[in-house]
Amino acid sequence: MKLPLIILMLMGSTALAQPPKNITLEDIFQKGTFDTKTVSGLRSLRDGKTYVSIESNPETKIAYVAKSNYRDGKIVEAIYTEKDIIFKGKKLPLSTDFNQDETKVLIAADSEPIYRRSSKANYYVFDLASKKITEVSSKGKQQFATFSPDGSKVAFVRDNNIFIKDLLNLQEVQITQDGASNKIINGGADWVYEEEFAFAKAFFWSSDSKKIAYYKFNETEVPVYSMTIFEQLYPREYQYKYPKAGEKNSLVSIHCYQLADGKTTRIEVGNEQNQYIPRIKWTQNPNLLCVLRMNRHQNKLDYLFADVTTGTSKVVLTEENKYYINVNDDLTFLQNGKQFLLTSEHDGYNHLYLYDMDGNKIRQITAGAWLVTKLYGVNEKTGTAYYQSTEKSPLQRDIYAIDVTGKNKKQLSNSPGTNSATFSTDFSYYILNHSDTHSPAYITLNDKDGRLVRVLEDNKKAKQIADQYGIKGSEFFQFSTANGINLNGYLVKPVDFDPSKKYPVLMYVYGGPGSQNVTDSWTGSRSLWFYYLAQKGYIVACIDNRGTGFRGEEFQKSTYLNLGRLETEDQIEGAKWLSKQRYVDPERIGIWGWSYGGYMASLCITRGADIFKLAIAVAPVTTWRYYDSIYTERYLRTPQENPQGYDDNSPINYADRLKGKFLLIHGTGDDNVHFQNSIMFSEALIQANKPFEQAYYPNKNHGIHGGNTSIHLYSKMTDFIMKNL
Repeated sequence: MKLPLIILMLMGSTALAQPPKNITLEDIFQKGTFDTKTVSGLRSLRDGKTYVSIESNPETKIAYVAKSNYRDGKIVEAIYTEKDIIFKGKKLPLSTDFNQDETKVLIAADSEPIYRRSSKANYYVFDLASKKITEVSSKGKQQFATFSPDGSKVAFVRDNNIFIKDLLNLQEVQITQDGASNKIINGGADWVYEEEFAFAKAFFWSSDSKKIAYYKFNETEVPVYSMTIFEQLYPREYQYKYPKAGEKNSLVSIHCYQLADGKTTRIEVGNEQNQYIPRIKWTQNPNLLCVLRMNRHQNKLDYLFADVTTGTSKVVLTEENKYYINVNDDLTFLQNGKQFLLTSEHDGYNHLYLYDMDGNKIRQITAGAWLVTKLYGVNEKTGTAYYQSTEKSPLQRDIYAIDVTGKNKKQLSNSPGTNSATFSTDFSYYILNHSDTHSPAYITLNDKDGRLVRVLEDNKKAKQIADQYGIKGSEFFQFSTANGINLNGYLVKPVDFDPSKKYPVLMYVYGGPGSQNVTDSWTGSRSLWFYYLAQKGYIVACIDNRGTGFRGEEFQKSTYLNLGRLETEDQIEGAKWLSKQRYVDPERIGIWGWSYGGYMASLCITRGADIFKLAIAVAPVTTWRYYDSIYTERYLRTPQENPQGYDDNSPINYADRLKGKFLLIHGTGDDNVHFQNSIMFSEALIQANKPFEQAYYPNKNHGIHGGNTSIHLYSKMTDFIMKNL
């Protein structure tokens, strides 16, 4: 029997209009249902025309490191396979960490994490020609193993001392002697530098392989923080040096070791000990070291050039700011030996500047009411700088090329959204990673002029799966506060959203200085949870308050000396704005956040108690007196100087104002935001006789993950929301 055409059409449209599949927490946190593919392990070789990557032979299933052409992606050769790197019966992992002339590979095995950016491992050197494997050290795991530029040696840190392994005579030389736990660190950063200045390795080879410049941290006077680790019959105490706001920091000195004679020279950084050295970097001259020196208030930054043979230094450039200075890694010394590039907020927005080696400004290269967010490097043959910026929108990122003369600016990325790039060594090619709120990562290879060479990963399958589950991307909005401040936000709505209905709203907040949540980019696992909640009938909203980043200095630094006040006001105003939308139930608005966001959620449910029905705070700071010196003092100065800035916006001091339902969550092994924060907030709530719920995760750090931890955590939060909002 033939069916009428209209019925066939209706049947087809019904098939196309399949209801979305239900998202489960298992999909998000265990099954990897929504995982996207990336292009990883690619490392440009020095010729700039080829790269190495880790591949697998589909027939033999043997993994190997392949050398391929950028131009066509064809594999030129298999450099080595996993069968080549078996040491004393032990199979080592593949690595693309080549030395400078690409004749050797450094391999890390049995890696153990320490803090956010540090780890220790057993390191090995694999010689590609001889196929010989050399153990870097047999005396214990090492940190930060690094080839000398000439590839003849490897330097590393063990037990807070620096060592050099000579790969020719296999001798291991210890170049510092005074390293001791919780006292002296050589060649590695202390906890607060690692966390807040974002580096862990604190030694650097000179370009001629004859010297190593390094940090020495004297932690002796820094107060000790203890954490109980609940693993054994008798719990143990883990102790480490953690300088809280207003407390003593490590005394930091810079030194240079000469391999030829074993002499160590101390670099002059001034007589002031209560200061920071956020970066050191070799110039193109192997005897000239650049040292960045910053005062404790972090509003004055000196660029020192030091002669490492004598230790003498001079200030060549000073930058001052009425608020604070953000340190980054954009400082680039040009190969001509005469100039350097840096980024600065000198005009209120982060831009590129060119200086000569005497510290004289040659020119400002970029300008405008937007920010340079990353300097990728400079092709000195063409005089071209490559960078990422927010020129089109604070919510987006694009890639640009510009002459160091400040002329001939060209946009290399073409699709709106979030774009990042990885350039080949000679800037002939770059890998472009693009995503937006509707599309997962689309990764392409492009030539230096932005022309597409080929698609590396389209994530077509991930997009199809997302569509099947109704993950369509967020909806951006903007509103003005009572004092005329425009704030950006996004909404995640149910797939079957009906504007005539009233929905409960859960707001997500981070809100800390320089952060950004509202971006035109693809979702992560936390945001996938928002789509899960949307399928349960909730709207999820997120607003970037004052103090967040990428809108210029005045917007970001408006919270200076008074963290928490303006941010809370903006989140409360955001909740009020949402409550006026016809599709929002004004009696059912909640808020949650993690870390700084946990701090914000705690303030909102206390200081904004009449607005929010529910709040969840995960790993929150509850008083800035408990947090570290570098981060906290950057925005508040010390508690001795600014006690009101610390206490006027501490959730602990507003425990008696709590209304609504509150869930407080923390990991007991949090080395960053200490469990103490939640313990003392709990005590304040108890003494105020306020009902609340709390959950602790044994021995878990700030990320609260591992095993079934994530699904347990998000299940708990989901149940709490569904019962109370």
